[in-house]
Amino acid sequence: MKKRKINKRKLFTLILILLLVIALGVYGVYNFVLKGGEKTPKGKKLEAKIEAKVDIVDVNSKTRPLAISINNTPVAVKVQTGLNKAYLLYEIPTEGYTARLIAFFKDEEDTKIGTIRSARHNMLDYAYESDAIFVAFGWSHYAKDDMQKKIIDYVQGIVGEGGMWRDNPAHLDSEHTVYLQTQKVRDYAKDKKGYSLESDDTILLNYNVVDVDLSTRKDAIPANKVKIPYGSVTNVFEYNSDTGMYTRIVNDRRTTDYYTGEEFTTKNIIVQKITYNRTDDGYYWNLHTTGSGDGYYITNGYAVPIQWSKKDRKAKTKFTYADGDELEVSDGRTYIEVQITDKSTTIE
Repeated sequence: MKKRKINKRKLFTLILILLLVIALGVYGVYNFVLKGGEKTPKGKKLEAKIEAKVDIVDVNSKTRPLAISINNTPVAVKVQTGLNKAYLLYEIPTEGYTARLIAFFKDEEDTKIGTIRSARHNMLDYAYESDAIFVAFGWSHYAKDDMQKKIIDYVQGIVGEGGMWRDNPAHLDSEHTVYLQTQKVRDYAKDKKGYSLESDDTILLNYNVVDVDLSTRKDAIPANKVKIPYGSVTNVFEYNSDTGMYTRIVNDRRTTDYYTGEEFTTKNIIVQKITYNRTDDGYYWNLHTTGSGDGYYITNGYAVPIQWSKKDRKAKTKFTYADGDELEVSDGRTYIEVQITDKSTTIE
């Protein structure tokens, strides 16, 4: 038998077609398997976006916070409730070397909060920073003047707003007995006062989704116990290395939620040192919330010196490390302890 001659040109064509098929197959696998079946637009890179999320507060939420004036006199500390639902709290000095809290709530479940106390005019300076709806029961005449000028959105329980009520299981004087439900206050603010419940500018602090490790900084010192005196109250924050949280102790008593028994804790402490003067009537205190000063940032068992600045009453306070870099805080609740300069913070 004669062997059939193979046409070299046909063989070359067949090999070329086979190679082209293989190349198209590889390209298809790349597009549909490795790239999820989507073609990449010309000139653009396909990027995988993985967004880490802050847990303590939704930084992308437009919900306006409530900024609530909380009773913090020694006799009333034991009936405080709902504070662990707050993502941010200020403790501010008031007349007679007393102190009050301003607790901020955002996207929280409907929560009972108490006890509620009267407003001081400098509280508004801190409510402005988060574009919050300010909530109180009563007011100094300076705070009343400011609030009735409508320079801030507010709900005032002393005139029957917000559905606040009295409860007195500990048999205290009447000024220590006012409570509220956060959802009732929000509903009142929207339906009765016409306030918007949304804002694009509610977050004050720069949160790091990972715990901030201060121990590697040259200016860091151990902070297992932090003592912050105000006068009538002295706060001590004790660090628990197992939980990574600080427990709040007031006048040698560990503070707990009156209704749940849960200890009040925080992840971050910012000590903000300020000056003050007495108001014209010689009674109330005028805190110098604008300008600049120093303080400490404390988290995860360490503290570092910081600086703060605030250009005007409605501006946000900016916190920086001593070297000028913006302060990052750990993902967790923050207490900002506003302390006058003639009182000293002790860090051990």
